[in-house]
Amino acid sequence: MTTSRHQPVLMNRRSVILGLTMAGALATVSAPSFANAISIESAEAITKVYGDGLRFVAVAVTYSAPIPASVLSAEQFSVAGRTVTEVYPSASPDPDDRSETGRVVIVALSADDVDASLAIKAPREEKEPDEQQGKGPGGPGGPGKAGEASISDTTWAEPQGLLSQREIQLDVQNTIATASVQTSSVVNMIVDDFLQLEWHDPETGDVLAYNLYVPKDYDPSKSYPFVNFMHDAGATSNDVLTTLKQGLGAIVWASPEDQAERPCFVLAPQYAEIIADDESNTSSMLDTTINLIKALTQQYSIDSSRLFTTGQSGGGMMSIAMNIKYPDFFAASFLVACQWDASLVAPMAGNRLFILVSQDDSKAFPGQNAITEALEAEGARIARAEWDGKWTAEQFRFAFDALDTQGARINYVTFAKGSVFNEGESTEGASGHRNTWRVAYSIEPIRAWLFGDAT
Repeated sequence: MTTSRHQPVLMNRRSVILGLTMAGALATVSAPSFANAISIESAEAITKVYGDGLRFVAVAVTYSAPIPASVLSAEQFSVAGRTVTEVYPSASPDPDDRSETGRVVIVALSADDVDASLAIKAPREEKEPDEQQGKGPGGPGGPGKAGEASISDTTWAEPQGLLSQREIQLDVQNTIATASVQTSSVVNMIVDDFLQLEWHDPETGDVLAYNLYVPKDYDPSKSYPFVNFMHDAGATSNDVLTTLKQGLGAIVWASPEDQAERPCFVLAPQYAEIIADDESNTSSMLDTTINLIKALTQQYSIDSSRLFTTGQSGGGMMSIAMNIKYPDFFAASFLVACQWDASLVAPMAGNRLFILVSQDDSKAFPGQNAITEALEAEGARIARAEWDGKWTAEQFRFAFDALDTQGARINYVTFAKGSVFNEGESTEGASGHRNTWRVAYSIEPIRAWLFGDAT
């Protein structure tokens, strides 16, 4: 993309004394002298993944020289169609790398802007059956048959922004002139930290695209936990990044905050087919994924006794199926907005499970009621609670602590009816289903529980 802009100019005036002998007089002349101009070198669009997917949240503007925080304000910058909320220097394009002075200036944008979301929803008539008029994993219709090829109901646009900068007064004498610049590259926070790879399974013959996060400062002499996240049917795609961009299910475990507390490997397979269906069937991707995890434990220093799985909707269903077929493989599972044939779940009665569904989910809620009853019949002890999906982090912590005091290996939490919806949002169809995972992966004590670190 060709970038057009005005080159900012640094204006520097100094007095120049000219010695002139004119009728015995000394003349003093003031003339401009231009120092090295400070100019914009580039602008990068910055994205961040939220519970409902990828958003365009900032522009990182790189200048030819450091700019101090004291001369910057939000009023000096604008981005077409967006709301500028804050402007500050940074040591890098990472908005969290804030500094008192820096060549990079972060122009923060409101994540609540209408144009912040980069989601492109498929037209209704082109959607998969599970997303038509509320049909789907959370309602009648189902995601399709296991093993069938499918396409994502959402794609993700590349962010672009036209940034304008007003004149910046550096000091009494020096200014940076007005300029404008188009973003020419993108930084996807956390998403960019994953490797994109392929697994060719010699046993099943499948080829599986996947994303892998390797802990920073990985030390082969240490042993690391491992989290496997599997997406829902709506994120089925040939684009390997879809599972990372659709929500928090994969990337939250690789966030700087979580990695500081619980450094771990994170696997996010990208399935191009339906992996689990409403008849409680799975595709060959069950064993392909298990085989991939086994191979990774041989390639890296991964603690095979601390393998964890989680998934939303179809990915949660696959996690259940894996626990049934290989009940000793995972140390714990976080099952979100999913269900299975309750008559099949006996092998996982002794497993550590955290189950989270919405009471507005017409399949997962009754489905997990039946599953937990079946597990109790097998001798499992289950702690139950009803939470509000709109709670603050502190309220979730308080509620979790109360649940955890029961000391059960299986926790079953339901979101109260109506509590997972954003204000003004439709409650029709599968909305209660899909909004479950918008909230679920943001609850830190559940993430800590998975590792056994909650108490």
